[in-house]
Amino acid sequence: MAATAVTIEAPRELSLRKLELAPVGVDDVVVDIRWSGISTGTEKLLWNGEMPRFPGMGYPLVPGYESVGRISDAGSGAQERIGEWVFVPGAQCFRDARGVFGGTAEKVVLPSARAFPVTESLGADGVLVALAATAMHALSGERPPDLIVGHGTLGRLLARLTIAMGAPAPTVWDNKAVRRSGARGYEVIAPSEDTRSDYRAIYDASGYADGLDALIARLAKRGEIVLAGFYANRPSFAFPPAFMAEARLRVAAEWQPDDLASTGQLIVDGKLDLTGLVSDIRPAGDAAKAYPTAFLDPGCLKMVLDWSHAQ
Repeated sequence: MAATAVTIEAPRELSLRKLELAPVGVDDVVVDIRWSGISTGTEKLLWNGEMPRFPGMGYPLVPGYESVGRISDAGSGAQERIGEWVFVPGAQCFRDARGVFGGTAEKVVLPSARAFPVTESLGADGVLVALAATAMHALSGERPPDLIVGHGTLGRLLARLTIAMGAPAPTVWDNKAVRRSGARGYEVIAPSEDTRSDYRAIYDASGYADGLDALIARLAKRGEIVLAGFYANRPSFAFPPAFMAEARLRVAAEWQPDDLASTGQLIVDGKLDLTGLVSDIRPAGDAAKAYPTAFLDPGCLKMVLDWSHAQ
């Protein structure tokens, strides 16, 4: 069995090609992918060659951990799942390329336990489930944000989840005027417009490693900065201001299964709305153009590839 997959051959060199898939195991499912999202954090680093080295890293690779599709086949231990719509957080099923993270293909094979049920009615918005779970994981600390830095997709999900969980609406910063629209129940402003310096919890969703000094200056005594983005460069800060503020720093890693389940329940209950976050949908055949647009166009909030014509 083979499938067409987005393959990053080398930094800034992307193609669509057929790749052989691993055999289907007893507890595996085969998912025909309908939509796959493009991450402007980790996938951008894979695309431009700036991703720090980690186990499994290398080229050629199949990116993607934000895919949604329908289970079309399964091993003998998962036959009852055939027909389900599921979220796919990546796959390791390709013979001729590394699966980093392996979800951006017309078809994937993965363990049934890693295929998270979603409702078909979510449509392309379903690709946002993992990013929403990442935001949920960041919010697992003691304090919800009263300031969020960055009004991209992750920043918007952090703000929506903060309100959905019953906390006061946060302030959100964004330097780009084009990103300050689309707020729902909270205010988005330029950092230069904000005079506050008593924030108790600042959640940084910008991925900008050189901005910590500016954030520490806005902290209340014993305030916390949560690094919720992914940082290619080494984050650093001047010690004296952090010392005076007795600042705390917390790094929020990727989502865990409980975060995915909690996020899914908020969506089912109607408390978390994912609409308005997918800004662009392109046919999978246009991937070579869609990836640079997703990474370089500030007006592109979330790019999704549509695989319906690839199968």
